Amino acid sequence: MRSIFRGRKKRKSEPTTKVGDTTTRVSSSLQENIDNINEKLCRSQDLVFRSIEFNGKKGVLVFIEPLTDQNQVLKAIIQPLLKVREGKLEEVIIANYLRQTESFDEIIEHLVRGDSILLFSRSEQAFIVGTEATEKRNLTEPDNEAVVRGPHDGLVENIKVNLYNIRHRIQNPNLTVKFFHVGAETRSKLAMLYIRNLAHPDLVKEVEKRINAIRTDTIMSPGFVTEFMEDCPASPFPQALYTERPDRVVSNLMEGRIVMLGEGDPTAVVVPVTLFAFYQTPDDYHSRWMIGSFVRFVRLMSFLIAFLLPSLYIAIVEFHPEVLPISLIYSLKSSIDTIPFPAIIEALLMELTIELIREAGIRLPSRVGQTIGIVGGLVIGDAVVRAGLVSNTMLIVVAITAISSFVVPSHELSTAIRVMRFPLMVAAFSFGFFGIVVGLIIIFMHLVKLESFGTPYLAPFAPLRVKDLKDTFIRLPIWKLNQRPHDPHPQRMKQEEPSRGWKKDEDS
Repeated sequence: MRSIFRGRKKRKSEPTTKVGDTTTRVSSSLQENIDNINEKLCRSQDLVFRSIEFNGKKGVLVFIEPLTDQNQVLKAIIQPLLKVREGKLEEVIIANYLRQTESFDEIIEHLVRGDSILLFSRSEQAFIVGTEATEKRNLTEPDNEAVVRGPHDGLVENIKVNLYNIRHRIQNPNLTVKFFHVGAETRSKLAMLYIRNLAHPDLVKEVEKRINAIRTDTIMSPGFVTEFMEDCPASPFPQALYTERPDRVVSNLMEGRIVMLGEGDPTAVVVPVTLFAFYQTPDDYHSRWMIGSFVRFVRLMSFLIAFLLPSLYIAIVEFHPEVLPISLIYSLKSSIDTIPFPAIIEALLMELTIELIREAGIRLPSRVGQTIGIVGGLVIGDAVVRAGLVSNTMLIVVAITAISSFVVPSHELSTAIRVMRFPLMVAAFSFGFFGIVVGLIIIFMHLVKLESFGTPYLAPFAPLRVKDLKDTFIRLPIWKLNQRPHDPHPQRMKQEEPSRGWKKDEDS
């Protein structure tokens, strides 16, 4: 198994880089200041430098584009400086916030907040101008990732708004943005985001290499990009996580993963990922850890039900009725005696009907879609049973299977489960439990071999990493999660030591 992380070495401890750890002063050399800003902000491509001239001195206006109000920069800084070429800067700039500083660390801190910086040659003073942007539109929560508690905003089709939303949550100079244009004809804009001191350099290079290797005329969405970049295009299982929630993007960035955003699409693509990442939702972390663990465990059980229940029913009816209690066998036999079709035909008929109802509900307007669900669930279900085409037991099995597939938080993984059910059903009808076991072995072998950008798909179970199990089947308290997951190979495994920071007063 070839890994893109082959150059990684184990380190016992790695220092955390924070803004303000060392006090650096502004230099009198304008070019040196520009180089230092570029270095501190990782040469992020959303960093803007605009040349200006005032009082006979050459200068530069610096700001981070998504975080800054462009109208305010134009009206409060650029236009006044173009009209008045000399004088006191405090009297020319018409901004609510303006002050001088000699601290370079303070400059970086204000840049990542959205303020603009004015620097001049032969001057050791910098001017901080308040130009922080506010939310540019009403950001609504994505319908397919709604949560009970937590932020109720989502990504939009404008890449600048999305970058603002992410940078507003991570005010860290190590957050790096790189832009690409993919598609020979469409020239679609793609942004790659990562935390420089967390994301593994080999992973960053690998993602850049795969993006630059894309050769096609048309790229319409990040989903197009993923198909060009994924390790195993023939696999039905998704190898990248799709999300429209900015808080989920931020949490993955802080684990050392890479996120891609596309212009004109509200979907963010997260790589690398594992199978268990698709069963984690923001709700798990906004509720108490015992409740979150229970709900996550229910989701994982729904995976097994949606995957195996129809196959088990077919195998029991056709080959292994002896595994059921005698009373249940009589009840089952009476319900299928009048059915003219074998169990596999019943299952295929009902599963295809469910898929038709699902697709009809998606394509039709929302109000009509609800009606289709009621008609399909009640009228059609009751009619096929009364007509003797499907047994009551099969209807129950298909209904439970459909509900379990709806529990999966990821649409892509839910679709993969629905597709993989059909070959397992055929195997169960042909060979009973033996066919199911062989089918599961083949699927498990595929999952063990599958990788997402060099990360094993079944991590932390294959290979086994006990420390990463703290946030897999269950979620331990937040203050117990003191290490990042190993699967993206972050540069720093340990987080700042989580602690509740207080002790119970025994005297009170």
